Amino acid sequence: MIDQAAALDLIDQLRVAVPEEVRAAKRINAEGERIIEKAQAEAERIIARAQEQAAFLIEERGLTEAARDESRRIVELAEQEAEEVRRGADEYAASVLIGLEGDLVQTLQSIKKGIAMLDERRATLRQAATGAPEDDARYEDEDEDEPEGVRRPVRP
Repeated sequence: MIDQAAALDLIDQLRVAVPEEVRAAKRINAEGERIIEKAQAEAERIIARAQEQAAFLIEERGLTEAARDESRRIVELAEQEAEEVRRGADEYAASVLIGLEGDLVQTLQSIKKGIAMLDERRATLRQAATGAPEDDARYEDEDEDEPEGVRRPVRP
């Protein structure tokens, strides 16, 4: 059978050896738990940083889109204002040109009246000097551009 002294010695060795192995296993288990906790903390830190970066990128993208929208709005507003300025400038130019045209027509009519008055005066002076009636051959027919009743003298 089994030697009792050898069996007891083996049991004593096991009693001494088992606690050491249990302690080593506990140390390994504790070290594993510490490594797992450290890895978990690192994972949480990485996730938090990734979330912050994602939020930053989303905010930056939002800011970029907001800036694009604002720039579009500013360009549209500038184009509208430019169109209003052009329209106003065109209206002003048209009113100035219309006024100028009116002034020119009035001045041209004054010139034509002055010419007609001088022609009549010259004809009257010639008639007085020669005693002869006015010669219609010295005048051209009425011109379309002349005011009604005004004839131009034939110029030699």
